Amino acid sequence: MASLKSLVKDTAIYGLSSIVGRFLNYLLVIVHTAAMPRDGGEYGIITNIYSYTALLFVILTYGMETTFFRYINKEGQNAQNVYKTVMTMVGATSILFVLLVLLFLTPISTMMGYADCPSYVGLMAIVIAQDAFQAILFAYLRYQKKAVKFATLKLLFIAISIILNLLFYKVMEETTAGYAFLANIICTTTITFTLWKEFRDGLKGKFDKTLVKSMLSYAWPILVLGVAGILNQAADKMFFLNIYPGSDAKVQLGVYGACVKIAMIMAMITQAFRYAYEPFVFAGTKDKDQKVMYSEAMKYFILFTLLAFLMVMGYMDLLKEFLIKDEGYWEGLKVVPIVMVAEIMMGISFNLSIWYKLTDKTIWGAVISIIGCVVLLAVNIIFVPKYSYMACAWGAVVGYGICMVLSYFLGQKYFPINYQLKTIFLYVLLTVAGYYAITYFNENLPLLLRLFLNTLVIAAFGGACVLQIKRK
Repeated sequence: MASLKSLVKDTAIYGLSSIVGRFLNYLLVIVHTAAMPRDGGEYGIITNIYSYTALLFVILTYGMETTFFRYINKEGQNAQNVYKTVMTMVGATSILFVLLVLLFLTPISTMMGYADCPSYVGLMAIVIAQDAFQAILFAYLRYQKKAVKFATLKLLFIAISIILNLLFYKVMEETTAGYAFLANIICTTTITFTLWKEFRDGLKGKFDKTLVKSMLSYAWPILVLGVAGILNQAADKMFFLNIYPGSDAKVQLGVYGACVKIAMIMAMITQAFRYAYEPFVFAGTKDKDQKVMYSEAMKYFILFTLLAFLMVMGYMDLLKEFLIKDEGYWEGLKVVPIVMVAEIMMGISFNLSIWYKLTDKTIWGAVISIIGCVVLLAVNIIFVPKYSYMACAWGAVVGYGICMVLSYFLGQKYFPINYQLKTIFLYVLLTVAGYYAITYFNENLPLLLRLFLNTLVIAAFGGACVLQIKRK
């Protein structure tokens, strides 16, 4: 299975950059939570505004990353023409977005609740427009199998970001959320210039007007899917200030936002897998049975995420001390396992999504995501006023869980794949047992003894995963 080995290799490169990048990015949590105490609510501002940027990124790319891979691998298509057409479309809409935001900056910032600091909104509009355009340039790197350059640029962004944040928050006397946004625009603009070669390559082709309608027809369900998907991830942080009735809304959101950062290792793993998986799926394979590889890929993905779950929970005592300096934030750590489960479900849903992407039934992806999003929003609206951010965490589990189940059963109807459910369920049960051993049976033991026993549990599960992989 040479193609599967290629997938593993590329995922390892993307994953290494994501792991190192995420680890370095965690340093920002340390800097921010140390500089902006819990009760000030400034970290709540960062959490809130970045939740909007996540949604805007999906809107401004409007499914063109996936569309790019679908069309550039279609027989009879000119690769350079496809690339230039996609790059031009996303570039034009990104420029239009920035112009509109800057033109109506005052009413937009007032509506968002930032009338006193409209520059925050303006800076992030410019950042997100560049991010959307960069997404196509990075997709081109993935198409060319330049995983090393891709990873290097991602790490460069993080390195510059950390340096600037340390400079701003350690040197400046006043510590506000604005420095985080200023650092972001400097980093993003720097990376845009480093992608000059990829931009120049995009100018070589021809803008194919005949492709535009076809691409948009393929992409719009993916856009709907993406919007619904990002609302599943960010709606709780976007609307929390409007739903939660307490006067400490920004404080509560800051606590939730800081603790959720620890759980985001799952999002990092899913993203690394996605970077390698999309080119792998759309390029096809010379292996005899590609469905067998899709099944194997799902199994390996789940095993790895379950192992990551146990590692985070097993070393939570160290992580909280290292990542979150202000102990006032620690009260929110109880959301970490819940959010991690939700992220695993989201990753499984992404793996399952190949059935509607390969059969061009992307409308089903939109329908599934909308259903999950409506459920998540309903849980938040009903329960956040009473249970605060705990309702946000459980809303994500319910929303992603429904998406996962619907995608599986519909996929088995239209594009059946023999997933190794018995093996997957066995390892889920082992993970549940390991979780309870780590969090309940050991909780009253001395720290060093607890960490030692947790390490044994994690090592045992890891050994079981290795044995499963070697069976193939």
